[in-house]
Amino acid sequence: MALNARGKQAASAAKAAGVQALLVTHLPDVRWLCGFTGSNAALVLITGAGARAVLFTDGRYTTQANAEAVGTKVVIAPKSAVLAACEWLAEARVVRCGFDDGNTTVAALKTMRAAIPAKVRRGMFEPVGALVSMLRWVKDAGEIAALRKAAALGCRLFEGTLGSMQAGMAEVTVAAELEYAARLAGAEAMSFPTIVASGERSALPHGKATTAKLPKRGFVTLDFGVVLDGYCSDMTRTVHLGRASTAERTAYDAVLEAQETAVATVRAGVSCGDVDEAARSVLRKAGLDQWFTHSTGHGVGLEIHEGPRLAAKQTQRLEAGMVITIEPGVYLPGKFGVRIEDMVRVTAKGGEILTPSTKAWIEL
Repeated sequence: MALNARGKQAASAAKAAGVQALLVTHLPDVRWLCGFTGSNAALVLITGAGARAVLFTDGRYTTQANAEAVGTKVVIAPKSAVLAACEWLAEARVVRCGFDDGNTTVAALKTMRAAIPAKVRRGMFEPVGALVSMLRWVKDAGEIAALRKAAALGCRLFEGTLGSMQAGMAEVTVAAELEYAARLAGAEAMSFPTIVASGERSALPHGKATTAKLPKRGFVTLDFGVVLDGYCSDMTRTVHLGRASTAERTAYDAVLEAQETAVATVRAGVSCGDVDEAARSVLRKAGLDQWFTHSTGHGVGLEIHEGPRLAAKQTQRLEAGMVITIEPGVYLPGKFGVRIEDMVRVTAKGGEILTPSTKAWIEL
């Protein structure tokens, strides 16, 4: 069976890495390569002449694998998919197979080696890093469309939440209503547990929604995303309940300027470190940079956190087709926090915001 375009791309990269084959076990990579969405799978790519792909899964997925998998032969294994793949590699006389050492545990590697004859075990598995995952950083037109759709749903959910959120509601109630609306609108899942952090808790960058009540006066940070067609969205907005203090308004304005400055820096060829510095420099001038305690952003796709990473001193260059987040924030312990986040598509000329919900000051 002929490889599809993504399979050819990965096989070429694996060949350049000096291996005869590539064993893919990270499920988002498997899905990206062939379309299979099951929970148990291993995919083998044979490089060079006669390049081909073989997908291994179990009997639960016989019908699904044959319906979903494109450009790959399907093998239904009576045992572990990974073990079956390793035994197949040995039978195919592969002696040098690449694997993703960033997504393979020590225990899994031990199991893989135990499944092949001792005479080829020592040099069989060669770490080649996140080879397939890195290919996924640049999205094709279909992926961009899926991400755009997920991001648009996220924006509608935020706008709906604004109409129902009020002081005295529990954070978990806000999160539950948002997630319920997401499922009614067709979301397969949330990209991650919805963050609703209010009042002093807004100073927690990843504050989980709790039974704490929304304050009469104070910030509420909403950070959430949905999954549609397998692709994730991610956005953050911070709103204020009641009348804000001068310090709160000043901090919000600084974060908004930092976020918009970083977005304006985005374009193909710019380093990830430069985008991070664009945001950080604004907060530095405002005397708030010490409270910006995380990186400026990350890639988004089949996983909520993908490469590239937008952080200090990161030399990776942005490429057209990448979809990233821009999400600076400031967090003053015991007081309040502010974060503003958009998904941004990288183009040759700049960055296209996929989450255009208002970032203007909102006081409910």
